[in-house]
Amino acid sequence: MPVYEYECPECEHVTETIRRMSDADEPQACEACGSERTSRKRSVFMAGAAGEARGYAPPRSDAGGCGHCGGAPGSCMM
Repeated sequence: MPVYEYECPECEHVTETIRRMSDADEPQACEACGSERTSRKRSVFMAGAAGEARGYAPPRSDAGGCGHCGGAPGSCMM
């Protein structure tokens, strides 16, 4: 299940919670002050390649390829 962030307009605290996508717009009480007026924030989504999750390190840029993905110089979209 995804993690959603809800910001409180009263105390500006951000509460993170794991919930179903179908429940994403349901009210979420603020952890700090208890307010029910929180609003869902746009969150940054980050996914790594399966190799990165296992400790794989991409080739270094001094090897002639991209330092991030190992592809041809200039081909990486990162």
